Amino acid sequence: MESASKEMALRCTTEKVTASRCSTHKEEGTHIFEIAGYSLKKDMGVGKFVRSVTFTVGGYDWSIRFYPEGTTESPEGCMGICLELMSSNAEVRTFFRLGLVKHETGLIGSMFTPNNKVFSSKTRNSREYHLFILRSSLEAKPLKYLRDDFLVIKCNITVIKESEVYETMGHSEIEVPPSDIMEHLAKLLDTKEEADVTFSVGGETFQAHKILLAMRSPVFKAELFGPMKEKRMRCLTIKDMQPAVFKALLHFIYTDSLPDLDDLEGDDKCEMIRHLLVAADKYAMDRLKIMCQNILGKSLDVENVATTLALADQHNCDKLKDICIEFIASSDKMDDVVATKGYANLKRSCPSVLIDALEKRSRPRIA
Repeated sequence: MESASKEMALRCTTEKVTASRCSTHKEEGTHIFEIAGYSLKKDMGVGKFVRSVTFTVGGYDWSIRFYPEGTTESPEGCMGICLELMSSNAEVRTFFRLGLVKHETGLIGSMFTPNNKVFSSKTRNSREYHLFILRSSLEAKPLKYLRDDFLVIKCNITVIKESEVYETMGHSEIEVPPSDIMEHLAKLLDTKEEADVTFSVGGETFQAHKILLAMRSPVFKAELFGPMKEKRMRCLTIKDMQPAVFKALLHFIYTDSLPDLDDLEGDDKCEMIRHLLVAADKYAMDRLKIMCQNILGKSLDVENVATTLALADQHNCDKLKDICIEFIASSDKMDDVVATKGYANLKRSCPSVLIDALEKRSRPRIA
């Protein structure tokens, strides 16, 4: 069923990367699919869909299907979005991000993560990628994705083309598709299939899989499988953590990557990273902790350096601590740093750290 929708192909760019034995071409494109009259379409029936126009990226034809009541294969209460390769006799490696657009920012929501997939026209499963979304989350107030009965779907897609240049080996290599395990784990977290533990965090609940949590965190392993675990434990309460932070923590546990934080800017983004660092320290997740330190170290300014230094000291982040002290020691705006609330808190809670910073600043510099 075709929709009366407004669509735009925003951009299509080409990048060529060459190596010693292969030539790699990357072509990027963005397609926006605006669906008018959502309230009239949401009860059209399971398996019924509206389709976008066919658009072209990387020499291949694509389309997007929207299922307001989901497909026959989608979980109950979910709507569906499908990205489909329309070209025949084709096989293409892609990296893409498909999801709903927040009307306030014009960006794809952070819950929609990037994916990679080798699309093939040979079978239905290989030529399609399906995404399922709870209708309740779409229609919950305040409305994030609906405005004036309009729903916007956006797809950023990169088509990767590789042509091997052989000299004497001939056609002896078979291309191996990129790993898609993270795509499957992210989907597992999203669908909650076979989830066996529930967390209550700040009034919100999150479902997860105990074995994955235990694999990624020794603290979760002790809580869920150690001698102190409760029999038939199904629900755990997490205190002193915000729901958004725990959601981001789960995302990292399942995908080994940070969630999209494009919705957050400036201080809000740094604050989220600080909370994630605390969570990483609490659950002994060293890689996440280092990633957070790296981001905070690159985001230092006069206003936040004292707060970040106190955090680094409290959670044994020695490298981040050294970066903060060096920033203060080399800053020509020490008076501005002293005037911040973070400096007052640092002076009260971590005076020894402040002494280190001031001593380093007072040392003569060697030319």
